[in-house]
Amino acid sequence: MLSKELASKSVEELAPLIENKSVSPVEVTRAVLDQAQATQEQVNSYMEIYREDALEEAEKAETEINNGIYRGMYHGIPMAIKDIIYMKDKVTTMSSKIHKDFVSDYDATVVSKLKEAGVVFTGKLSLHEYAWGITNNNPHYGAVRNPWNLDKIPGGSSGGSGAAIAADATVASLGTDTAGSIRIPSSACGTVGLKQTFGRVSKHGVYPLAWTLDHVGPMTKTVKDAAGLLQIIAGFDKNDPTTVDVPVDNYMEQITGDVKDLVIGVNEDYFFNRVDPGIEQLVRDGIQKLVDQGAKVQEVKIPALQYAEWAELVTSLSEASTIHHSDLQTRPQDFGNDIRMLFELGELPSAVDYLQAQQVRRQLKQDFQKAFEQVDVLIAPTLPVLPNDIGSDFADLNGEKVDLIDNIIRFMGPENLTGLPALSVPCGFSEGLPVGMQIIGPAFKEGRILNAGYAFEKSNPMQGKRPEILEKI
Repeated sequence: MLSKELASKSVEELAPLIENKSVSPVEVTRAVLDQAQATQEQVNSYMEIYREDALEEAEKAETEINNGIYRGMYHGIPMAIKDIIYMKDKVTTMSSKIHKDFVSDYDATVVSKLKEAGVVFTGKLSLHEYAWGITNNNPHYGAVRNPWNLDKIPGGSSGGSGAAIAADATVASLGTDTAGSIRIPSSACGTVGLKQTFGRVSKHGVYPLAWTLDHVGPMTKTVKDAAGLLQIIAGFDKNDPTTVDVPVDNYMEQITGDVKDLVIGVNEDYFFNRVDPGIEQLVRDGIQKLVDQGAKVQEVKIPALQYAEWAELVTSLSEASTIHHSDLQTRPQDFGNDIRMLFELGELPSAVDYLQAQQVRRQLKQDFQKAFEQVDVLIAPTLPVLPNDIGSDFADLNGEKVDLIDNIIRFMGPENLTGLPALSVPCGFSEGLPVGMQIIGPAFKEGRILNAGYAFEKSNPMQGKRPEILEKI
């Protein structure tokens, strides 16, 4: 099989080939490493490529599989992760200047679990500095470019992960999500991204942005790939006091593709308010495709959403600025200008503001809970605007220039505030750029949103299209 063809496959396609020994982990790893190196100059998704280590790990995986030891779907799968997740004896930069030489002496819990599953690590991927932004235009390491259009942002903060998957420079990845940082690049790069329930996956060994909003989750080519990855990383961890000791479902078993009688909630007032018309049309068409398969639609009201943006902003700014407070005092010049300004802003909210935001958060949780008494999932656009040009602070919304950050996180924040699981799946193209549809579910019902995402994915919304640069490399 041609190297490029191997690199373009999803985990669900590669796993059976690796298991029955039609292809070897070494072949797949070499193909992905070659693709990573071939796209690096144009896309700039990697912080570091571990070529030698990866080929060594792939050989180990191959030997195990040849000896009848097969660890499951991700065994021998080459994968790079966001450079905010610690790996023992490897540099983890957070794509910052301050931590450019930071080496952890332990693995993050998610890394330990991936190692146990036989994953082959190909390297670390770029992010918006300290995960505090949505463009991945990094002042220290350069901009990551969207493979669908190299002039456009890939989204952030896990922009390196989204771009690398779209460019076939990794088969899958782990990102983090505090105000959309998994789902934004997944939408912008035409990939699948899952922010699971808060407490479902350990954050031990992941550098924090905002303690009560951070999540670690799968970024993949397909919904089943995301389910398989969640299966590996989910579960209680005594090293992370925010994890919840709830049994882990068998997510693969829950993906049947049957959505007959699924009740889809649509919230018009917030989630379909001020949306790019091309995006809105694709998402409404996506809902219709599920209705065609037997789902029903019901409108729901979530009154506290009107205060969600304020509550998300106060919470994330306050927590992030606390984490970086001492560096902000002693070496402010070492932060990129954009995030330094945000950290300075984060020193402004008072304790009263912060605690009021937590009251809004409580109300929001209750309102979502009420909505989920009537419906099974909620569906909304992932982003209300298309990815904008690298270097611009504005997005186009119905012919109007609007603030990029405010708009890109508008539909993201409520799920971080409530901790509810949310999945972004590609639903087509507008102006040549991918668009994501967001499926939100009740706490710990990842299987339900993954199944709805899978049922939609089967309608082939991307029509097999691939970024043009892949044809040229």
